[in-house]
Amino acid sequence: MASGPLWEQYKDQLDALGDAHVNFDPDRSEEYRKDASWHFDEYEVELLSEPPGPPVKDGPWEMGQQVMRDYRFPDPKIITGIYYPESPLAERVMLLRARFMFFTFYFGVKIGGVTDERRETEAGPAQIWGYNYQTLQGHFEKGQMNFAIWKYLDSGRVFFRIHAFSQQDRIPNLLYRAGFKVLGRPLQRYFAHQALKRMKRFVAEDVAAARSGKRKQKKEEGPAVQPAGAERESREQMEKAQAQAAEAPDTE
Repeated sequence: MASGPLWEQYKDQLDALGDAHVNFDPDRSEEYRKDASWHFDEYEVELLSEPPGPPVKDGPWEMGQQVMRDYRFPDPKIITGIYYPESPLAERVMLLRARFMFFTFYFGVKIGGVTDERRETEAGPAQIWGYNYQTLQGHFEKGQMNFAIWKYLDSGRVFFRIHAFSQQDRIPNLLYRAGFKVLGRPLQRYFAHQALKRMKRFVAEDVAAARSGKRKQKKEEGPAVQPAGAERESREQMEKAQAQAAEAPDTE
């Protein structure tokens, strides 16, 4: 059984992603809204509130920010993010280990931007922090997911929000293509709803632990990883798909 942190176990794949390109044009997001084959989704959950004013130390907003930095909110039964922990967030490339039906697949994404701003809204000024990641060649989808934590400074209310847009990309394997066509959208929604639930739970737990002086590092959830054997085929699938995507002519 493999041991050590995931980024060491998957170092070769992570390094290979450094040469992969985004498989869509992020600047055309508004144009994609006119195309029915693109899906746009919005999700949110309200977290614990804070006193009005700037985010407080070890409060829900700060704790939510840390959960996002660590990419702890996805359900590891569906998605696990693997990345070099020392790399700056704005430069992070992640290998996503995705479980789909009876298979395990590996997809690449990269951080496309980090947001840290105060914004005027109808509900008053809001402090917003977050980031987006974009799909790379070899992914089953094309698109972007934005994750952000908001605090409304006048009321103290705190929210975690997800905005996503995506379209199915080329999937050479007929079985995988058919399966993803049927289950892709339900899996997207399940991922988002689980992310909201987990964010709400982790923030509540981390705030309570900080207040009691018992805050500790969260360990990765999910079963132990065995990167050889049964998962080899799906890793080869990712590499083959990336190569095919790079060679295919741009039809957009």
